[in-house]
Parts: sequence; C-alpha cells; structure tokens
Amino acid sequence: MKHNFNAGPSILPKEVFEEASRAIVDFNNTGLSILEIGHRTPLFEAVMDEAVSLVKELMKLSPDKEVLFLHGGASTQFFQVPMNFLSQEKKAAYLDCGVWGTKAIKEAKLFGQVHVVGSSSDKNYTYIPHGYDVPNDAAYFHYTTNNTIEGTQMHSIPQCNVPLIADMSSDILSRDLDFNQFDFIYAGAQKNIGAAGVNLVVVDKDFLLKANQHLPSMMDYRVHVANGSMLNTPPVFAIYVCLLTLRWLKKLGGIPAIEKLNKQKASLLYTTLEKSSLFHLPVHQEDRSLMNAVFTMTDASLEKDFLLLCKREGMIGIEGHRNVGGFRVSMYNAMPMSSVEALTELINEFINKYSS
Repeated sequence: MKHNFNAGPSILPKEVFEEASRAIVDFNNTGLSILEIGHRTPLFEAVMDEAVSLVKELMKLSPDKEVLFLHGGASTQFFQVPMNFLSQEKKAAYLDCGVWGTKAIKEAKLFGQVHVVGSSSDKNYTYIPHGYDVPNDAAYFHYTTNNTIEGTQMHSIPQCNVPLIADMSSDILSRDLDFNQFDFIYAGAQKNIGAAGVNLVVVDKDFLLKANQHLPSMMDYRVHVANGSMLNTPPVFAIYVCLLTLRWLKKLGGIPAIEKLNKQKASLLYTTLEKSSLFHLPVHQEDRSLMNAVFTMTDASLEKDFLLLCKREGMIGIEGHRNVGGFRVSMYNAMPMSSVEALTELINEFINKYSS
C-alpha cells in the first residue's frame, strides 16, 4: 500500500478519483467526456454554478463576496494582486514568513512600494513574527496563512485597519476561520481542493471597486467576475475535480469536521516525533503547521536509513524541500488517519532500532 505525503500536487479522496475517472469516459451519462463538453453549455455551467455555491456554503461567505475559478496557481496571484490594487503612488504591507511570501513580495515591488512589516528570515523561517504594525495608509496587507516549505502556520487572523489579503494555497478549507474578515483570498487547488491548473479566488465586492483602471482583461478581476470565471475557456476538468472534492468535504461534515481530523493527525505525528531525541522539530511549537510537518534528524547520517525504511513501507513524498532539507510530511484534508498511524508506527520502529 502507498501512503502519499507529497506536498503538492497531493492526495485526493479515492471517491473523487473514481468519479473523475468515470467522467473522463462518460460525464453524467451523456455519452460525452468531461474533457470534451463545451464550457458554455448547460452541462458545464451546472458544474461551475455548483462549485461556486459549495465554496460559499462551506466558507459561510456573505453576499458581499465573489467566488472565481481562474487559470494557473497561486504564483500568478503574486503579480495579479498588486497589478489590480497597487501602484507607484501607493504602498502595500507584506509579512515575510517563507519562500512563497518572499516571491509575492518580489512581484509586488514591480507595481508599487512594499513595506515588509515583519520577517522570520533571521531564523530560517522557523517561527511566525509577532508584534508587527501594519501602516494604516497601506493599500492592503498580504500574508501567507500556511508556509508549505517551512512548516509554519498562522493560527489566528491578523488584526489591521486595511484590506486583508491571504494566500491560503496549502491550508484552504482545512480549518474553520471567519473567511468574511478577508477582502481577498487566493489558493491553488492542488493541495486541499482539487487538481493542479486552477486557482480559487474569493474577493470582496467593495474591495473590487478599488482596483486600478486600464488593466488587461485577463488580469482584471472585475472582468472575470462579470464573465462568471468564463472570460475564456476555463480549466474544465480541474474545476470538475474541485466540485467533486467540495462535495466530499460537505458530505464529511464540512470544515469543522475536517479541522477536527486534521488536528488529530498532526497531534499524533508531532507527539511521536517529540518523544525521541533522534528527531528534531525546528519550528516553534506554537507555530507548527497542521498541514506540513517539518523535521530533521539529530544525526544526519541516519537520514538515508530512515528514507530507505519509508520507501520500503510505501511512504511517498516525505523528503524535505531542497531549501530546508530533512523531512516533510504533508497531511492535507484527504490524508486518512490510517496513513499517519502507519507512518508513526514506522517512526516508532526506527526509534526502537536506533535509540541507544
């Protein structure tokens, strides 16, 4: 049996794979594949409408929020957000907590002034900065809710007096938040809500009024809203996989139910790692991610042995990111508790063998 701990594209529910596979051959008993139906036909319009409706329902969004499914991943949003809401006469506030925040800051600087209100780069992004101030004259404040590479997560929503923007790519729909506090949310689908190739955007209608004029149509969120995410041919199959995943999440009990499970999985893994001096958890305990657990070995010479054991037992994708090294275990929504239990049993086996 394989246990997929890849950081993304990542595990999806088995029933989603099965239904998506059937739809490739015959979508809803139409005799047509989901890959060949017209995106402006009632067949796909129903898919889009239900997907948008489920996002609004699961996130408990107010009528003031618009939901979009756009091409690409979160990296496109690194420049599309400032292209819409920043200019050379304005400044935006950013929090730097890792690689993805750094990339977002780099892109924003192409369009206007960027004020980095806090950074954890001094300690290799192993903690979340606190006590920072967001300027009241900033066009917006941007942060990354979960840092996939470094294994940190912000467990509360920052308070500020300017529009709040969040990159939720690696923890979207994984925990219960007041999503209406955000003026703009974006998330690549390939970790918790679907297949790679589509990006979820939630934007406040009033915030849209602040967007810059004279933008290319494909980069203008207002145009995408006006066209119902179908300004051009959308990534039909990727959106359909999102719909299936959203249905699965709703059937499971929604965000509160998956949050409970995610906490149980993370607690089991972190508790197992903490009990042995063989393993080192670099992230500050209060900032550890529920989605991506990062750890190293106190004796680096044992890393190869641990990886070989994992490979033998079907543990896939636990190598750490090249920027961090060590190991990374990603436990997204679709990761079953049984896989985390299997990994912790393997860790205990390793501890018993190598502890002196």
